[in-house]
Amino acid sequence: MIRSRLSTVTSYLYYLISGISMLWAMILWSAPATTQQSIPTLADVQRFATAINQIKHYYINDVSNQELFEHAIRGMLTGLDPHSAYLNIEDFKSLYDSTEGKFGGLGIEVTMEDGVIKVISPIDDTPASRAGIKPGDLIIRINQHPVEGMSLKDAIHMMRGKDGSQVTLLVIRKNKPQPLTFKLTRSKIHIQSVHSELLNEDVGYIRISHFQADTAKQFLNHIATINAQSSDHITGLILDLRNNPGGLLDAAIEVSDTMIHNNQIGPEELIVYTKGRLPNSEFQAVATPGDKLHGVPIVVLINEGSASASEIVAGALKDNKRAILVGTQSFGKGSVQTILPLDKQRGIKLTTALYYTPSGKSIQAKGLRPDITIKNLHIKPTHTISDQDTLQLYEAHLRGHLMERKKSHTSPITKTTTTHQRLQHDYQLHEAYNILKAMRLVTSYQPS
Repeated sequence: MIRSRLSTVTSYLYYLISGISMLWAMILWSAPATTQQSIPTLADVQRFATAINQIKHYYINDVSNQELFEHAIRGMLTGLDPHSAYLNIEDFKSLYDSTEGKFGGLGIEVTMEDGVIKVISPIDDTPASRAGIKPGDLIIRINQHPVEGMSLKDAIHMMRGKDGSQVTLLVIRKNKPQPLTFKLTRSKIHIQSVHSELLNEDVGYIRISHFQADTAKQFLNHIATINAQSSDHITGLILDLRNNPGGLLDAAIEVSDTMIHNNQIGPEELIVYTKGRLPNSEFQAVATPGDKLHGVPIVVLINEGSASASEIVAGALKDNKRAILVGTQSFGKGSVQTILPLDKQRGIKLTTALYYTPSGKSIQAKGLRPDITIKNLHIKPTHTISDQDTLQLYEAHLRGHLMERKKSHTSPITKTTTTHQRLQHDYQLHEAYNILKAMRLVTSYQPS
């Protein structure tokens, strides 16, 4: 029995080495001289085949040839960078569902860093965001399974599951002496990627939580909505890209184009461009004529959870002098992944290029620095104040002032409009609002 099995393995190995050797010889013969130095040597091929033989011979369990080759491909890709990956049938479906905004799980964007899972950002209104998961958190255990040595794909697979099922994450957070435990209930993630509000009658607030196939269309609809709410008197826009982990490049380009006008005079208004090893990996996106916001001032909010597509939008608006960036430094995910088919059911996601902002700056591992750095502080207001009361002190605020002694009910600071509730509880947004007001004054001032 053992001899029979060894004979089968030896026969398999012989044909494998023969086939690979023939393939190697054909590739070497047909390859241009300039590229032959990058082709694996016969010794490399033989070492690979020998590894397969050792596994087939000595591993405790039987492993199919298909499984071994899939592991080999997956290992090659995960060894390159955190974003290149092998995609099997299940992965293809998962990728499609995530870009369409419908998938099951926790609603959390993650990457692999130093053997642990690092949170890029939780997605708005999902189990992860509601539980308090934050950008920069390091997941070290999923249920009872340590993530050290686990692939990113396997970790994501473990965090996904049926609606209503539970998963426990053990998390290390900066400045916290002890790991944090989060017990989360999985749910279907239906992402509405764009939300909007009107702040104090004339300032638009639009938040994009993720870039999906229909995000640009949603964005245009929300611009129309806040314009209608303000009777077409929008005086400025705050675009909130905090904790936006990215998404589709096309959606980011379309959203940027909505706010950047190309007057077709002089240099073209770039949105983003890419550079890679191969000519077909080089691409540039240029704005088209028209600005749906008609030049009103824009403040873009970013933080360490703003990555990839959201960094493209922020960089395009900044470099085209269409907006200023406020908040903290962005994540720095500036690489391009291309889906390349291996057959009709499988493929690879391969890093093929880097993003560059219109001014020629690479985002990768650097991120975007805001024009005005504002760290997020927690505001605990003791009373409701009006927009015009902010940072102002009047005689009427003093205890025991004369009019109070006369028990008068009149006051010089009585207002009819209170500060929008979101401004009272979001310090970065509050400061962005004040900056936008200053920008409005500068742009509206006409010297005599």
